[in-house]
Amino acid sequence: MNIYRKKLVWKLLLLVFAVVIGLGSLFYTQQLVAKLKQEEKKKAEQWAEATRRLVTSDDFEFLFRIIEDNTTVPVILTDGNKNIISHRNIPTGIASDTLSLQRELSRMEKRNEPITLVLGDGISNYLYYRESTLLRQLRIYPYVQLGVILLFIAVAYVAFSSSRMAEQNQVWVGLSRETAHQLGTPTSSLSAWSEIISSRYPGTDIAEELPADVERLVRVAERFSLIGSKPKLQPADLPALAEATAGYLRKRLASTIGLRVVNNTSSCSAVPLNAVLLGWVIENLVKNSADAMKGSGTITITMSENDREAFIDVEDTGKGIPRKDFKTIFKPGYSTRERGWGLGLSLSKRIVEEYHGGKIFVLRSEPGNGCSMRVILNK
Repeated sequence: MNIYRKKLVWKLLLLVFAVVIGLGSLFYTQQLVAKLKQEEKKKAEQWAEATRRLVTSDDFEFLFRIIEDNTTVPVILTDGNKNIISHRNIPTGIASDTLSLQRELSRMEKRNEPITLVLGDGISNYLYYRESTLLRQLRIYPYVQLGVILLFIAVAYVAFSSSRMAEQNQVWVGLSRETAHQLGTPTSSLSAWSEIISSRYPGTDIAEELPADVERLVRVAERFSLIGSKPKLQPADLPALAEATAGYLRKRLASTIGLRVVNNTSSCSAVPLNAVLLGWVIENLVKNSADAMKGSGTITITMSENDREAFIDVEDTGKGIPRKDFKTIFKPGYSTRERGWGLGLSLSKRIVEEYHGGKIFVLRSEPGNGCSMRVILNK
């Protein structure tokens, strides 16, 4: 559990680092934008002053040079009635159309106060302007940069997760097959001894229970051999599977733990599933519930259905699961037990979702008020 908390902390730190970089870039760029905006305003004012002085000055070469030097700031010069006299740095598509030019004038009027050119004799012209295309691009740039950073982190995270998952899958498959192989020999030997004991001591408890445990070992070995390859799904009686699994577990749980099966279905006798693996899922959920109840309480396996799906709910009266851990419990290595490996729910999720195309999740849980896990299968 601590491993995943540490990983979560690192992921959050990485995200915070990216956001800080983006916000720092945004702040710095906005400072540049503010300075450039002031420079462009000064340039527009100089353009206006040069235009005004053309009427009263003889230094036409200098004034025309000031006007011509403005190659970035879009400006429109109008008279007192907003009739357009001239314009500069307006895109050709807008400048060639009178209606578009008027709309551009309206946009400029909303963005900046016009610069007044007093020409004398009560005549005034007005210079409207807006920020240049370069400045607008610079204003947008930090947002694009932040988006690229976040996209890079997202792609890197997905790639890393996929690589890690593929590596985990190889470990799962290798470990599972080796476990199945190692269980083969002692299981065969125990099966032979079970037959001998049953023939020599018929009717005894050991003669009845030992074959069941040996069969269980065979099924465990079969479970591990199926991990790593897509198992075949065959129509099976879901309520019968749940009852058989519960029947085996009842004799192996503490006497203070009650285990009951409630069947609220009428059409779940031919659900496509792999009985070996799905029985493993039910067993894992029941054992987790038993651990959560600390040796005392009630576990209920309830089966229900709708037209398209079958539901298996495993509910207990244990200590419950905090909401923040609803997804974490399905990750390999998560365990609340000191000696737990944290593989049961991870395997269950793989079996239900990857092999059966279903879903497994925490249906409801409150700390101190028990937990209900739900498995959904397609009918």
